Amino acid sequence: MQNIELKEFQIETVNRLLNATSIVNKKEVLVQAPTGSGKTIILLSYIEEYLKENRKTIFVWLTPGSGDLEEQSRNKMVKFLPNLETKNIQDVLLQGFEARDTAFINWETVTKKGNTALKEAERKNLYERVREAYNNDYNFIVIVDEEHLNKTIKAEAIIDFINPKYIVRVSATTKTNKEAEYIEIDELDVINAGLITRALYINENVTNEMVLSNEHEYLIDLAINKRKNIKEEYIKRNIQVNPLIIIQLPNKSEELIKQIEDLLSEKGYSYDRKNLAIWLADRKENLNDIENNESHQSILIMKQAISTGWDCPRAKILVKLRDKMSEDFETQTIGRIRRMPQAHHYENILLDNCYLYTFDEKYEQSVKQELGKNAKNSKVIFLKPEYKNFTLKKLSIKSDFDGFDDRATFNILYQYYVEKYKLTESKKNNKLILEANGYIFKDKIENYIIKGKFIRLDEIKDAERMKIESEVNPSKNGYEYRDSITEIASRIGIRYDRTKLMLERLFLKNKLFTRKFVDLSLLDFYAFIINNHDTIKHDFEEAVNQKARQMKLKLEGIKESNWTMPQEDYINYDLQMKDTTIYEKNTYKEYPSSRIKSKSENMFEFYCENSDNIKWFYKNGESSDNYFSIVYVNAVQRNYHFYPDYIICDKNDNIWIIETKGGESSSGESKNIDIKVENKFEALKEYSKKYKVNWAFVRDYDKNNCLYYCNTEYTDDMENDNWQLLDKMFK
Repeated sequence: MQNIELKEFQIETVNRLLNATSIVNKKEVLVQAPTGSGKTIILLSYIEEYLKENRKTIFVWLTPGSGDLEEQSRNKMVKFLPNLETKNIQDVLLQGFEARDTAFINWETVTKKGNTALKEAERKNLYERVREAYNNDYNFIVIVDEEHLNKTIKAEAIIDFINPKYIVRVSATTKTNKEAEYIEIDELDVINAGLITRALYINENVTNEMVLSNEHEYLIDLAINKRKNIKEEYIKRNIQVNPLIIIQLPNKSEELIKQIEDLLSEKGYSYDRKNLAIWLADRKENLNDIENNESHQSILIMKQAISTGWDCPRAKILVKLRDKMSEDFETQTIGRIRRMPQAHHYENILLDNCYLYTFDEKYEQSVKQELGKNAKNSKVIFLKPEYKNFTLKKLSIKSDFDGFDDRATFNILYQYYVEKYKLTESKKNNKLILEANGYIFKDKIENYIIKGKFIRLDEIKDAERMKIESEVNPSKNGYEYRDSITEIASRIGIRYDRTKLMLERLFLKNKLFTRKFVDLSLLDFYAFIINNHDTIKHDFEEAVNQKARQMKLKLEGIKESNWTMPQEDYINYDLQMKDTTIYEKNTYKEYPSSRIKSKSENMFEFYCENSDNIKWFYKNGESSDNYFSIVYVNAVQRNYHFYPDYIICDKNDNIWIIETKGGESSSGESKNIDIKVENKFEALKEYSKKYKVNWAFVRDYDKNNCLYYCNTEYTDDMENDNWQLLDKMFK
């Protein structure tokens, strides 16, 4: 048995599924899960949790296609949840349904004409098995996997006959439906968990400076060169992954296939050499073990679609060739190159992204529309020779160091409550004190509803709210309880299970730790968490993100090294920006003013390029070993990487490290959204003292559209004298 280990966003999705299927409200639940988000693992965990409290339920898991997706899903359940019963269509027909079953059924065994399961006797038998289950007082929940592929009259007729209590439809392309509960997994959460690439780069290094004799060869050469670079980086890092190129051809392309095969053969890729594979409906060659990270195939030729459920995380590059007609974009195809081969990022630009090469304009626009900000116009820029020997001391967190300390974090939270609310060892007094400060102690759950008649929607914001109370029931209110803790956990950046334990140690009776503030029974604890989750969330967030009392880093987790500017860098830029110029003072050749950046960054780069105070400037990147970093610590002594935005050299050859932040609006409101700004400020201050460099934070001030700097004491209020005009920094 192998335990299911979920990422935070996966835990949240499971909780939302439990919520949606705990109260009969909307019968259908739509889950939009990006390819690579671990959809099957999420569903298995959901089934496991649901069956703990609903033991007379049967799950029917429906899968599409002529492949074996239902067996893949079933095998995962056997692997991760061996204590739960699984069945296929034959098992159901022979044995019937039992409580807590999960039946994995391929659509085509019950809907496609000619399949054995559609024989009249067997079809009746399936219906009879469903009736038997209802006679035994069982309920059904139907999971429709890849639901967008099989919305047919026959398929819906099967679901209608089963008449499940809930229908959970899951797909990467599910659209909202006002009659259904909609759960969307944020693509950024999947990226931040390291499961899929940080971004998709389209047509990197493609130029219009030449007339192409063979556009197919041009794109394939770019892809092969990119694969070579990725492979070399894997080898350098001792990562056992052989990157794969997917070449996608139009459906009507038999002649083109032969052209591409001949072209690849000239470049050393063929079926005989075992480094080329092909996957067509009627032709498959050299596909053995192709999904394995270390498998030998380097290039795969395919047509428009690959069998649903195919998973090859080592695929990093997609070449989409066009013919006379352009075909519709498929999210599933792009999903094939977005998975990370070892389910984590390498903090390396080359390895943490995926690449698409195509001249199909309709396809490119479809990708951009589908993937939004994660599809970027990009190019490579190269470092100017005179900056190759520039070095700084870089600080980074050792990859094998887990700096999280449960005890230290708990003590910070405990001390925060003691100091803020003046709590004592008297649990009775503590309860009174917390109640006086807005905490609710009841054995009932409070909710507020709006009541009244509204002609205009904007009247609702001024409407009176009415309080209603309900009895606490762990089964009925379990979803609210889990949601409340998930909200608190996500806000403070600590795992759900650790956050739950800390709350129990502070407030739940009979939990280890004697110096708790109050002793709540389990029912009262449920009500306390649900009623107070907003207040707790605010207090926990304020506690862990308060300015660190000391900047002493955990040295056993910090690595010091010499850093040099990357020889080449990837940048995203705006092709449509008018009057784009090249910033000559940047340390890279052909650095455009149209690079995509924030307002404060844009103003600062313009200042650097046009000010006599500045000799050169370097724009730092984020989240990669290639870039300059230091380390900061928050109040609970967790170490984080900090990548200051700029390194500059002034007219007197002094080196400065600059971080830009959102400034202040014309109405006096702060535009800074980084709640950890003070800890980063202190970290840069300490770094500058130790390594003898200059530094500052820079922000934009809307009232006069100028830039201001601060390197003394941070204040959010830019009216404070700590903020001075940027020009004064160099005098």
